[in-house]
Amino acid sequence: MGETTAGAQARPAHGRTVRQAPVGVPVLERPPRLSEGSRVRLVAPCSPVPPGQLEAAASVLSGWGLRVSLGAHVRDRHPALPYLAGHDADRAADLQEAWCDPDVDAVLCARGGDGAHRTLDLLDFGAMREAGPKVLVGFSDITALHEAFAVELGVATVHGPVVGTKYFVGDAVAQHELHTTLFAPETRTVLTSPGAHALVPGRVEGVTFGGNLSLLNDGLATPHSRPSAAGGILVLEDINEDVARLDRMLTHLIRSGWMHGVSGIVLGTWTDCPPDLGTIAELMRDRLGPLGIPVLWGLEFGHCAAQITVPLGVPAQLDAEDGVVRLIEPALA
Repeated sequence: MGETTAGAQARPAHGRTVRQAPVGVPVLERPPRLSEGSRVRLVAPCSPVPPGQLEAAASVLSGWGLRVSLGAHVRDRHPALPYLAGHDADRAADLQEAWCDPDVDAVLCARGGDGAHRTLDLLDFGAMREAGPKVLVGFSDITALHEAFAVELGVATVHGPVVGTKYFVGDAVAQHELHTTLFAPETRTVLTSPGAHALVPGRVEGVTFGGNLSLLNDGLATPHSRPSAAGGILVLEDINEDVARLDRMLTHLIRSGWMHGVSGIVLGTWTDCPPDLGTIAELMRDRLGPLGIPVLWGLEFGHCAAQITVPLGVPAQLDAEDGVVRLIEPALA
């Protein structure tokens, strides 16, 4: 897959043409799956966790047979900047300690919000590389960590619920999605939603990556961010961004050259993005259609109830016409 050039054609067994991805976004090392007795650490690298949600999340995870521990600063709140879960150095230290602890099998982020970018320059990626791969789960602001862990550690990660919020606590579907991905990933290789359909038809193979549009845009040309989307199946979602701002961010990514060579795009939920979803869809068609690649609209991941868990860094086939992403390899080994 990775050795063909952009636009090369292959004839799969089912007889339909699949355009192969160019070299670019690499396939990443998959961490080991979890099992009963696996140990997970909850950390807050971004904004503060809503009161009571941490205990509720730990209860659900313990019910799965996991052994749950908490980062030392997971309950913190910055004294002067209340949108941050404590000082940058403390949030980074909790994340690095969890990753480097040989007794931790997975790191689950309790909240998104703001602040993940501020921790990146405080992480010792050399020490984290030596610790080996393990599972990282989160979304929204955690996109900054997904990108940095892909670039610096070469490890596949999981775009899934931040467990100390409504996106996990009390959401049986989101819990099931995450549980299946963590414990039996080979059974969760077909990602689709009832309303998923093609904005631009076509089939393509590539490596999944991406997450929150705002975070990808903010990380452009900064350390620990990938220089190009070439060869990737880019997944995008956002919340509380009006159509004009979404337009500016997409246009920025396109004009910078970062989007050159991207194989396909999967669009998730656009919660509370005014004026309405129809206008947002028209914007996506207008900006992304000229790229000449498959674009899927309406996969229910991101800021929504019952969100789909999406593995990042694994090879997949995007079939926009059928409204589905098929993982060629499961999320975890």
